[in-house]
Amino acid sequence: MPRTKRVLIAGCGDLGLRVAQLLAIENSINWSWGLRRQPNLDSTHDIPSFTWIAADLTKPDTLRDLPKDITHVLYTAAPNARTEADYRAVYREGLERLVLAVAAPSLQRVLFVSSTAVYGAHGAQWIDEDTPTAPKSFNGQVLLETEQWLYKQNTQFETLSLRLSGIYGPGRSYLLERLRTGQATAPMTESHWVNRIHIEDAAAAVVHLMNLPNPKPIYLVTDSTPLPMRVLYDALAKLVGGPTPPAGAAPASIGSKRLSNARLRDSGFTLKWPDSREGHAALMSEKN
Repeated sequence: MPRTKRVLIAGCGDLGLRVAQLLAIENSINWSWGLRRQPNLDSTHDIPSFTWIAADLTKPDTLRDLPKDITHVLYTAAPNARTEADYRAVYREGLERLVLAVAAPSLQRVLFVSSTAVYGAHGAQWIDEDTPTAPKSFNGQVLLETEQWLYKQNTQFETLSLRLSGIYGPGRSYLLERLRTGQATAPMTESHWVNRIHIEDAAAAVVHLMNLPNPKPIYLVTDSTPLPMRVLYDALAKLVGGPTPPAGAAPASIGSKRLSNARLRDSGFTLKWPDSREGHAALMSEKN
């Protein structure tokens, strides 16, 4: 049986709550705390050994009375607005502030939920954890700076940066609705690659990496089937009964990436949904 954990989940949203549920299933005496500015009290009645903490990662005074003897921190916060100042306050400054607040001999591992935005555009070339980073915009740059700061702390505890691709799953229907109504576009060629991860697999991967002996400092958390945007969008449009997406440019701020999850799979992790087309089809089946 895995060792008992006392896990602080900072910025606890859908992903964090799913991790808390898996921790409770893994070991009945694991304990987890979800830290948010405004806790969602109605969402956790069925998660044993879970407690909400009302705190703000940008305000040090609210972090003074955190639980003692935390063994793991999962940092999965998100900024209020898409500005460099907000990103820096929540990620680079917020993570340092929280780590200082909980630092103790008990702290074993800090996992930072980062993003594949730390990479630039690579066309159809494969990208892995060793690919040079070259963020295209401020959000990727701030995330990369945060990863670099965290890595410097690994003499005190183990540090992992988890670079997640685009999450899909229940409650994330924005793209499907746009495809259903013919509002989403995609390049006609297959030159722009996109990557996805089902929320269930993302949460399971976090817990797997929380337990993994001698982990690497960086993991790409993405499914096994990167796809050209045109291929994915055509498949999803057909799934929801929408028209073939009209031609349009790929988002300027998101470079083409073809991500490899070989390191994650080689660590012993098995995805439930290795292809997002099958994952979305299952979601539609559950919905109907």
